[in-house]
Amino acid sequence: MRTYSAKPADIAKEWVVIDAEGIVLGRLSAFVASRLRGKHKSYFTPHVDCGDHVIIINAEKVQLTGRKRKQKTYFRHTGYPGGIRSRTAEQILSGRHPERIVTKAVQRMLPSNRLSRKLMTNLRVYAGSSHPHDAQKPKSIAMAAMNIKNSRRAAQ
Repeated sequence: MRTYSAKPADIAKEWVVIDAEGIVLGRLSAFVASRLRGKHKSYFTPHVDCGDHVIIINAEKVQLTGRKRKQKTYFRHTGYPGGIRSRTAEQILSGRHPERIVTKAVQRMLPSNRLSRKLMTNLRVYAGSSHPHDAQKPKSIAMAAMNIKNSRRAAQ
C-alpha cells in the first residue's frame, strides 16, 4: 500500500469566517493555524498548502487570560544600535492596528519556513465586524460553542 500525497490540483479550499469576540487569543490562534495548514482534512500533506482561507472579524475584542493584557510585551527592533522597542498587548489592542495581535499569534504557531509564509497569505484579519469577502461565500464557524474554555467574559 502506498502513502497518498496530495497534489495542489487535488486540493479543495474553503473560505471560513471566525468571530473573535470574547474568544481566548491562544485557543483562537491554535485553531486558525491548524485550519491554515489543513490538518483537519483527511488528505493533509505536510509540504503542500492544503488549508483553507480564514477570515477573522472583531479582532479588537479578543480576550487574553490572566494579566497578559497588561504584562505581555511585544518587541521589535528598528535596525539601529539600541533600537529595541516594546509595547504591551493592551497598547496594541487600543491602538490603530489591533488585528496585529491575532496575526502575530497565528504566525508564531506556524513553522518558520517558506510554506508558512505562503499560508499567511490565506489569513485575513479585520478589527471590526465587517469584511469585504462576501463574494467568496465564507462558512461561519462558531468557536465559542466548540468548548466552554474558548470564550471568556470581558475583564472587569
